[in-house]
Amino acid sequence: MQAFFERMRDALAAHPRLAALGFGLLAATGFQPLHLWPLAMAGLAGLIWIGRSAGNWREALLRGWLFGLAHFTLTNNWIATAFTYQAEMPAILGWAAVPLLSVYLAVYPALAVLGAHLLARGKPIPVWSLAFAGSWIVAEWLRSWVFTGYVWGPLSLMWVGPFARPGLALALPWFGTYALSGMVALASGLALWLLREKRYLVFGGAALLLALGMYLPQPAARSSDLAMTLVQPDLRQEVLDDPSNFETQFLTLHRLSQPNREFDRRLVLWPESAVPDYLRPGYPQRYYDQMTVAGDPVFARRRIGYAIGQDSLLLTGMVDLEIGRDGDYERAVGAYNSIAPIAADGTIGPRYAKAHLVPYGEYLPMRAVLEPLGLSRLVAGSIDFIPGPGPRTLDLGRWGKAGMQICYEIVFSGEVVDPNDRPDYIFNPSNDGWFGAWGPPQHLGQARMRAIEEGLPVLRSTTTGISAVIDAKGVVRDHIGMHRADRIDGFVPQALEPTLFARMGHGLTALWAIAFLALSLVAARLWRR
Repeated sequence: MQAFFERMRDALAAHPRLAALGFGLLAATGFQPLHLWPLAMAGLAGLIWIGRSAGNWREALLRGWLFGLAHFTLTNNWIATAFTYQAEMPAILGWAAVPLLSVYLAVYPALAVLGAHLLARGKPIPVWSLAFAGSWIVAEWLRSWVFTGYVWGPLSLMWVGPFARPGLALALPWFGTYALSGMVALASGLALWLLREKRYLVFGGAALLLALGMYLPQPAARSSDLAMTLVQPDLRQEVLDDPSNFETQFLTLHRLSQPNREFDRRLVLWPESAVPDYLRPGYPQRYYDQMTVAGDPVFARRRIGYAIGQDSLLLTGMVDLEIGRDGDYERAVGAYNSIAPIAADGTIGPRYAKAHLVPYGEYLPMRAVLEPLGLSRLVAGSIDFIPGPGPRTLDLGRWGKAGMQICYEIVFSGEVVDPNDRPDYIFNPSNDGWFGAWGPPQHLGQARMRAIEEGLPVLRSTTTGISAVIDAKGVVRDHIGMHRADRIDGFVPQALEPTLFARMGHGLTALWAIAFLALSLVAARLWRR
């Protein structure tokens, strides 16, 4: 083993920058669908090795950036698939967009390595790893909000276990996502140190504990008495916006939503992009005639009510318009990606509007500059979506209090629940048809993290999969796989008491970051080696 480490050390010393790229790719294999988390932790250990050996701050920054470039390029490869479902831009542009995005995202691992270098240069691996863990927490938190935030693929995602096993992510209530990512980094560094110090028995015991924590079964949480039908209609992205398919799509939703037994109340859940009709009144008639199936919002809502049946309430994704006036001419000046409740009699309730919009997906930044250059957003249409105010709880009476998060909003830790009006469950409708083979399992994993963090069940209805009922411990009670039209019947899982993270939010994240960084400074003084 000692000879192996010596050869490894010599190879890394000869080509540290190339090694940084390789370690970045290795670390990305820990995420779904591969979920090779031991290899991913080995990749992080490699980053700690080469980051610690950097001779100056510029080299440390560069090695961290190269790691991030490779890591985020592989993690986000599903973004390239989205470009194949639009006609405004060449599809091949997607394969350039992913590494270009990664050029920016790689700044955050670079900052983490730089922070560790500045705080623990020349110190033993455990000390350097503590500084790196604290710096990674800060960097990942920054990535969640700088330039509106893009936090897809936190390190802690690799610690989410298989469907019936939440894995080491069960620690999320006491850490939060970004602090648990710091724990992943610290554990990787300590594993490296144990091997280097030839403490193989301790290393083996620690590895066994990690594996047990990842795969140990977890009892499911209790169910409430609220019946539900969660629908996945398998609306493929290539035909989703084709008006000739709208009626067929509605008939599929109708068939999958029919009650199969009597309930005193039933919640029906449809995904984002399920309804092409504009369902609210008050728009110019041309919008109802040109863009929808029914041509009349009252008729559209009534036939939806008929589809779900008596004593049922539907929560569905839909689009609302913002109408402006140009003299006597009324036109749509914006749109809202929304959720609204619809009762059996066709009555429509208040909306939740998506707050975290996808740049270049739901709106085009700097439209006046970029549109003349031939760039457009991925979602069809020339009207940009307008962001909503943030997390909101809708009181649905007999159907409970529903929190709402549309599509990728669910990946933002600490931003999914109104802390002043805690819901009974979170509804997360999504159109994952854009996301290829890698995106949907990663999306589901991050939805499970929100359930564990907040102590709330998450109900995920998607167009093409993966739809799931997730209890408040992160256990997937039931799911519908990719590219299947199906439904899940059952009862909404019960919520747990608010977790420590639910009460403290990112104040808890800050405490862990400060603790790791402070411990690294203390250890640097006490550890004489």
